[in-house]
Amino acid sequence: MTASVATGAMQAPAADAATAASTEVSTEVTTAASAATVSKAKTSAKLTRAAKQRIKAVTAVSVAKKQIGDPYRWGASGPGSFDCSGLVMYAWRKAGVKLPRIAASQFRSVRKKISWKNLKPGDLMFFYGLGHVGMYVGHGKMIHSPHTGARVRIDKLNGYRKASFVGAVRPGA
Repeated sequence: MTASVATGAMQAPAADAATAASTEVSTEVTTAASAATVSKAKTSAKLTRAAKQRIKAVTAVSVAKKQIGDPYRWGASGPGSFDCSGLVMYAWRKAGVKLPRIAASQFRSVRKKISWKNLKPGDLMFFYGLGHVGMYVGHGKMIHSPHTGARVRIDKLNGYRKASFVGAVRPGA
């Protein structure tokens, strides 16, 4: 009887040690799984933000295209007539993104700066020392309200535009 009690006493600490080791391993696995889940969630959130920005950009381009033919009017922000910054402000506001009224302020207020080679539809393109803004619509073209006497239109981005290009931004990013 003493042997069985002694054996039982010796088995208890071994069982406790096994349980403790199992708990440690289980905790490490759970912690690793939680870290992986958090990492996936962060990646998912980034993709979701990017997807949301693309949806807003498509909306902004669509709204801007509906203004084709509207006359240029200095200081106008629609509907019915626009200057360059008024057009992009109007289109992006309809997509749920607030932009300042003036082209230079629009450039400064949007954090995500874009190079000429990385343009995507919806990006705002600035020219002439931030004195003019248009919206990239894809395929080497932009929509803008060019000047007095002209109407909102889509123009090809040629060498002249590239020479006066100051920078671009991606609203909603």
